[in-house]
Amino acid sequence: MKQMLMRLWSDDAGFVISTELVLVATILVLGVIVGLTTVRDAVVQELGDLALAIGSINQSYTFSGVTGHTSSTAGSLFVDLEDFCEGTDNADAEPGCITVQNAAQAEN
Repeated sequence: MKQMLMRLWSDDAGFVISTELVLVATILVLGVIVGLTTVRDAVVQELGDLALAIGSINQSYTFSGVTGHTSSTAGSLFVDLEDFCEGTDNADAEPGCITVQNAAQAEN
């Protein structure tokens, strides 16, 4: 019995490798979580920039009246006004009117 206990006590084959594997896996999972959070924030920032770029396209149009031999048409004019969120975009700041928040959830 004593020999078996001594043999088990001195036998550490695989123990160090599994501990290292758990440690490395934990570090990798934490790194992936941080990386995905950063990617999420960057994607939201870029989509906000894209929305502001699309919103700042000049949508105004105009055409003047046309007169032919037997008919004529009056001209038309449309001017795009700036929305309440536009004009606040800065390369280092969050896009205008976009905020990323996680709502608190009650525990049961």
